[in-house]
Amino acid sequence: MLNLERLRTLDALARHGSVSGAADGLHVTTSAVSQQMAKLEREVGQPLLAKNGRGVRLTDAGRLLAEHAARIISQVELAQADVEARRGCAVGELRIGAFPTAMRGLLPQVLAELRADHPELRPRVREQEPGESMPAVVRGDLDMALAIDWPSKRMPVPAELTRAHLLDDSIDIAVPAGHPLADRAGISLAEFGEDDWISWTEGQFCHEWLVSTLRGTGIEPRITHIAEEHHTQLAFVEAGLGVCVAPRLGRGPVPPGVRLLPVSDSVRRHVYVVWRADADRRPSIRAAVEALRRAASAAAGAA
Repeated sequence: MLNLERLRTLDALARHGSVSGAADGLHVTTSAVSQQMAKLEREVGQPLLAKNGRGVRLTDAGRLLAEHAARIISQVELAQADVEARRGCAVGELRIGAFPTAMRGLLPQVLAELRADHPELRPRVREQEPGESMPAVVRGDLDMALAIDWPSKRMPVPAELTRAHLLDDSIDIAVPAGHPLADRAGISLAEFGEDDWISWTEGQFCHEWLVSTLRGTGIEPRITHIAEEHHTQLAFVEAGLGVCVAPRLGRGPVPPGVRLLPVSDSVRRHVYVVWRADADRRPSIRAAVEALRRAASAAAGAA
């Protein structure tokens, strides 16, 4: 009889392409992955891994068994969903990935509500950008993820996932108090052609949106500073080092030397939650989605 946890390890190796990647996805050590694979090889009586430079690759037998493992794990998830649905209670572990402003602006209320209403549910939250969290949901490393896109830049959602809209989050532009536009009631992005920008890391979805949007207004953006954390960006703005995008969700207080200017062309980002379609019947998923909708409604009303 093949061991399910060892099949999960093989599946993780096939999806991540390395022992270290599989270990990260499974939240175990690399030695634990190697030990599980050694036991699985003894069970099937043939090698499943072969050395490939400094790493490893799956043998033909390993790839064949990995394909079966993926189907078995998917069927187990469906069985878990059916059992939970029959019981009608949100129970067990629920792994959620969320981008930083959603982590601050939505998750505290959601987690508190789930703890009060579903004491047998154990949510586990990981701060992660959508470009990482959505593939993690597809792989089964997360159960659901909060993601964003923009009217001018959509983020593709894999076919395996179900998507539910939560809210449209308006943005402002944060400028130093002494900026020439600081007293305006509304601005257009096209008015910042001569400004330095503080942005997210290159390659991140929001950074790419900012660059493409500014170029769409005829501006070649001058990205002078990169900062992951939003409050760091605002500190740079207060120091007069540039301007930045300031989404309203999860923003909190801003430094006294910063002015927030609404964008007159109504730039909004769409916030939504995704989960695997084969987990749609799980009460834990449904409970979390409903809690997210309530938190999103409250956040939109407070903006």
